[in-house]
Amino acid sequence: MIKYKITTYMLQRPDMWIVAILSTIAIVIAPFVQPPFILALITILISGVFYFIRNTQYPAIGISIVALLYGLNIIPAVVFLTTLAIVILGEAAYRIWPRDDNYSYLAYLIVATAGAVFASYYLGYFNLLTPITGVVVAALLKSILKGREDTIMIECIGTAMTMYLFYDLRYFVDFDLLMSAIIISFVFALISYKMKAADMSGLLSAALMGILIIVFADVRWFFVMLAFFILGAGFTKFKYEKKKSEGVAESRGGVRGFLNVFANGLISLCAAMLYGISPEPMFIALFIGSVAAATADTSASELGMLGKTPYLITSFKKVPKGTDGGVTLFGEVAATFAAFIVCIIAFLLGVIPPEMVLAGTAAGFVGTNVDSFVGATLERRGILGNAGTNITCTLAGGLFAMAFYI
Repeated sequence: MIKYKITTYMLQRPDMWIVAILSTIAIVIAPFVQPPFILALITILISGVFYFIRNTQYPAIGISIVALLYGLNIIPAVVFLTTLAIVILGEAAYRIWPRDDNYSYLAYLIVATAGAVFASYYLGYFNLLTPITGVVVAALLKSILKGREDTIMIECIGTAMTMYLFYDLRYFVDFDLLMSAIIISFVFALISYKMKAADMSGLLSAALMGILIIVFADVRWFFVMLAFFILGAGFTKFKYEKKKSEGVAESRGGVRGFLNVFANGLISLCAAMLYGISPEPMFIALFIGSVAAATADTSASELGMLGKTPYLITSFKKVPKGTDGGVTLFGEVAATFAAFIVCIIAFLLGVIPPEMVLAGTAAGFVGTNVDSFVGATLERRGILGNAGTNITCTLAGGLFAMAFYI
């Protein structure tokens, strides 16, 4: 049955196979076609032909844009050709596989990774962090943009720009460390997905974040982030039916998507990457402050709902449960205690020294109240969404911890 479906697709969509074959040929001949604008021009001309074929307009535009960047010497050959290998070969594998979404993404990741590694090694580029990051970002963009006609175009541009960033950063990662980071991150992300704590975009964004935190900082930093995600999921599930009956429960049963993952973890990720580039203690403080703030905010939101009537943080007037900016004494205590717990975990793992426990705990308290203040002002007026409020919370907590420690 599977063989029949694959054969049927190959007969119905020969355009994908033609593009995949042409992309492979481009990778093979690239070192021999100089100057770069010649290969770029050929690619753009071929893409122009595909532009007039049904359902291939946006892929043609995406490939043409990346080719143009290569022809103008803005991005190197390895970024251009690895982007083709990831997006085109990955897309072909995704569409060929029988329509089980989970296995389609798995096929995408496997084939895109194989193509990316081949292209990188063939072109003499051996820092696998760049192509691996490109693969995960491409799959993440696919999961976020699923159903849109311009998905492949955005995948091409987003993947190329991501790989160019890491190529230009020139941060070399040992092969064994990178493989360990990939395995550890995807295992825990998959567990979250199976437990319905994350959707596909949440799985891929958590895996991407985990890989980068481990390779730039340390696996212990990843376990601190993992502690936050476990605590957050536990707080969300705690008395979920009661919160649901009161209309204040998390939507989708508490399943996290990419927005929630990045809103709560982006500052921590930046701190880990900055520490990897320049190992200064202030970046450790930024990291633990942002994680503590995210943990405190989640606990205040989820456990504070179980307290008595909340008060608006800006006026101290009673407001209904679930109101943006509403705080309770129980929520404040729970937030501070949750921040303390995650700081103790970081201390026991050897990520932070003892004095940073106090800084991180205080940062958690500050961050969650900044979140409430922003929620009561900007979010209630529609100026910021929930994701923007969460980023503000974690940034405030991180900066406070840095200032407190310094």
